[in-house]
Amino acid sequence: MASSTQDLVPQLQLANTFGALFIGVILAAVLFGVTNVQAFIYFRTHSGAGITFYKLTVIWLWILDALHLVLIVHCIYFYLVINFANIGALTEIVWSSKLQTVVSVFSIFVEHLLYVHRIWIVSKGRSKALLIIVGIAVILNSGIAIVGIWYVYQGVHTAADVIKIEWAVFMYLGTVAFIDILIASSLCYLLATSRTGFSRTDLFVTKLVSYIINTGCLTSICSMTAIITCAVMPKNYIFQAVEFLLLKLYVVSYIALLNARYYLQANTNTMNSSEFHMCRDVYPSTLHIRSSQDEKLQASRKSMFKHLDDEVLHITRPMQAVMPQRPNQMTMEMNSLSSA
Repeated sequence: MASSTQDLVPQLQLANTFGALFIGVILAAVLFGVTNVQAFIYFRTHSGAGITFYKLTVIWLWILDALHLVLIVHCIYFYLVINFANIGALTEIVWSSKLQTVVSVFSIFVEHLLYVHRIWIVSKGRSKALLIIVGIAVILNSGIAIVGIWYVYQGVHTAADVIKIEWAVFMYLGTVAFIDILIASSLCYLLATSRTGFSRTDLFVTKLVSYIINTGCLTSICSMTAIITCAVMPKNYIFQAVEFLLLKLYVVSYIALLNARYYLQANTNTMNSSEFHMCRDVYPSTLHIRSSQDEKLQASRKSMFKHLDDEVLHITRPMQAVMPQRPNQMTMEMNSLSSA
């Protein structure tokens, strides 16, 4: 027994195996705290809207995120506390490690479906090609995930068995990164082709596009980092520590997208207030006129966002309803993206 334990010790480098998992759990807990803040802001800003589809979605995502955190905490607790100094147990794959993979895969699939729903809302009245392409990619990725999970439960029992399913890790994370880029590109294209010619509305669209690009790149970079670390260092757990963060980034990004209107409107109101005071100091004779214009602008913005809690938001309406002399169409895709 002593000789077998001594044989295992040189093969275990705790710094880049369980040490990496420990750091991953800490960072995942920090991101879960960010999720709590985002969820609090969402419910605070939508307190009078009643029970809506998006409120239930936020609750569901929070439950999955919390369950995932509990599982990875149990995983690291099993190795570093329950089996402290038990070298033989460190080579086993605990049940919570396998189950957290299932929860993570399922949660990411749900997130992708929610983004497909967003694309469906934004692309109403337009070509459905982007929606079909993204939907097919999400379904194919779910098939790869199911196959990978089956192999995890059938063939992975020790740490050495993880190398056998590297191909599944590469395929799944690679398709996840591709879908993230595809979703971000689709939303950015739909928003970029929806500019109205009004500077404030176009500024809102530009900020939304920038946010979507950043979040899409963030999750894609996380997926690619996990692939690279798994390919370069397959015998340690650094890639799994990176995977711990992937689900957290998805949940934070989606709920923050629902809160985008809250942040962007706050910035816009601040900018409007600064412009008003500057105009008052420089052109005091036009104070009454500018004040009236600001009031009309605020009323227009309120009417623009008043139906954002409707799940089946009609996001495109003819411009003639507002300005009959112009044939252009007034699109409101940013509303369906940045609110619920």
